[in-house]
Amino acid sequence: MSVLLKYLEKKPLYYDHIDYGRMPRIFNAVSHNFRFPKAVHVIGTNGKGSTGRFLAQILEDTGLKIGHYTSPHILEFNERFYKDGACVGYDELDILHERLLKILGAYESELSYFEYATFLAFLAYEKCDYMILEAGVGGEFDATNVAPKALSVVTPISLDHQDLLGKTIKEIAFTKLQSVNNVAVIAPQEESAAIEIIQQREAVLGLEFIYVHKDEYESGVERYADRYLLPRMLKENLLVALNAAKTLGFDADLSKLKKLSLKGRFERIAPNITIDVGHNISAAKRAAEIFSGKKVVLVYNSYKDKDYNCILKILMPIIKSVEIIELANPYRMDAKDEIKKILIEQRVNVKNFDGINQDNEYLVFGSFGVAEKFLRYFNET
Repeated sequence: MSVLLKYLEKKPLYYDHIDYGRMPRIFNAVSHNFRFPKAVHVIGTNGKGSTGRFLAQILEDTGLKIGHYTSPHILEFNERFYKDGACVGYDELDILHERLLKILGAYESELSYFEYATFLAFLAYEKCDYMILEAGVGGEFDATNVAPKALSVVTPISLDHQDLLGKTIKEIAFTKLQSVNNVAVIAPQEESAAIEIIQQREAVLGLEFIYVHKDEYESGVERYADRYLLPRMLKENLLVALNAAKTLGFDADLSKLKKLSLKGRFERIAPNITIDVGHNISAAKRAAEIFSGKKVVLVYNSYKDKDYNCILKILMPIIKSVEIIELANPYRMDAKDEIKKILIEQRVNVKNFDGINQDNEYLVFGSFGVAEKFLRYFNET
């Protein structure tokens, strides 16, 4: 087993209290030990991973050396560290881990799981031309925000993680936008309250942000989308990535761009199975739009802190039946009993997930935990 993975087993994933000053304090103490490439910071609620990975692949095609740090992972921890067209191997991560322990000294015991992984990314990408950093949760207080940035990318902002970021779109957007202190590329926003906060931040900084508008697709985007059967949301994420690349001074050749190399982003893993790690209301709306006019077997579960009631209402027009997949997370309670009760009241057939019927169309939707459990089953059958 990887030395790094054994070490991370001792790091808690969840905290009752989060010390937002810890990462900046430790970063300021040890940052002289790191060589930072130009950084692109990706914040928002939906589409951060796919937008960042599209940008990474676009920049790689120009001959640049690119790192992309994303989270969480689905199956393996090293999925978080993309470099040179692939995930960084555990042998390399183990070597970086030993270096990082020496750099951090006594500070290492203070860092959370995500904070430690972020420092690891800084080492992994020290020889890159650009590193693309996806914020974990939020923006201003996220561990990724400590790195000096060449560009910020703001993906669509909607309700999620209200317990940490705020109860309203305005509060959530404010927290995220406080991390922007330079030029920013703004994805199409569905919430007027988010646009208001974005424009306020733009005025405070005295900058002109680059706003990407829906349906402004060039023919190359359409051909790429047709080639890989991209739904509208991924076309929009690609368009945002293209604008980010252009802002950095690079043009893309979409005829050479490979398929998105990121698991679980409305990914069709079989002719009758689509998997998406969307787990909030906005993601549910997009799923309902994509499958409009069809009926699917929804493979689903949710943690109790998510608005599963509203999500199910949104998905109801496309649901043929629902199969509940077990979640194995000792830190969080799932809502399977509550979900079953809601579905029974709506007279929707519901049962525990027990396998795939080739005659059905499946949508596996929910948290990264849902995707992990399903993919482990799928890969073993």
